[in-house]
Amino acid sequence: MVPPLFFSQLGLVALVCVFLMLCWLWPNAAASPHQPIVPTTPSRRKRSKEPQPFAGLTQRPPCALCEREATQAHEPPPAPPEPMPPTHRRPRTLDTSQHFCPQGGCRYRGWLGRGNLRANGHPHGGPWRPCQCTACEGYVPEHHGTIFHGKQVAVERIVHVRAC
Repeated sequence: MVPPLFFSQLGLVALVCVFLMLCWLWPNAAASPHQPIVPTTPSRRKRSKEPQPFAGLTQRPPCALCEREATQAHEPPPAPPEPMPPTHRRPRTLDTSQHFCPQGGCRYRGWLGRGNLRANGHPHGGPWRPCQCTACEGYVPEHHGTIFHGKQVAVERIVHVRAC
């Protein structure tokens, strides 16, 4: 019977022999002189680094609306009206800085916090007070422009549904 150590030593000797044969047969870079490699194909022309204009749409497409906008001069937005001076009466209990007059002919229409709205009267059992515009004498409910405007449901229910 052959001991197992013999086969491992025989395998080690075989690997060393293979390694030595590869070292002798492998081409050596130091032994051969370096020869420059001649390109067989001509080199490609290099691309220019300069930016090229985009060949797609360089102008807006002509349409009637674009032409009309180009010919019409844009008029500047109207200047806001002067804020109304505070009266020497009792201070208002309603904050109207986020309210505006929605009446069509009022010059304060759409302008927030100009001091032209005042709380007028009592809410008559409801949660909202009517506001009066002192410029055009028109009335607007306090909740105009909110999610509560025009709803017949209680405010607590709307707030509860939004919270859910």
